[in-house]
Amino acid sequence: MIIGNLQTLAMAGLPAALRAILERDDCTLEALQQREDGRFQPDGTAWFCHIGPAQTQPATQRHTEYHRQYADIQVVLNGNEVINASQQSLAQPADEERKADLFIAAVRALPVSMCLTAGDFVVFLPGEPHQALCAVQQPETVRKAVFKIRCSLLEA
Repeated sequence: MIIGNLQTLAMAGLPAALRAILERDDCTLEALQQREDGRFQPDGTAWFCHIGPAQTQPATQRHTEYHRQYADIQVVLNGNEVINASQQSLAQPADEERKADLFIAAVRALPVSMCLTAGDFVVFLPGEPHQALCAVQQPETVRKAVFKIRCSLLEA
């Protein structure tokens, strides 16, 4: 996992492919905040982004997930959320694949917690478990951009 802020990309130590995405003029914090909710995929790109509101909840009510084929870049556009994570795989053979490339982990050992505000992002590589949309103090609506990047882009 990698954490950072869109205003200080150089400090995040992103792989070149991910940094190139977030350095695009249409991926600045201001550009993403002004974009309408929905799917965003510029012509000719092998990645896409979902933008929209979501409701935070107490961590006890949130699931732990991971992906196998995509990396996530989760960017908070408005509001605050806590994302819990682990540096170790929690994958088990019986984990539920709720939809394509969204695996729900039965184990919830997530020792890392990050509080994100507008402009903050976290990158989860394939296999890295995370529990997003946890409330900071009380549940609130946040607006996020979640980029989905195929693993093959990270290997180039």
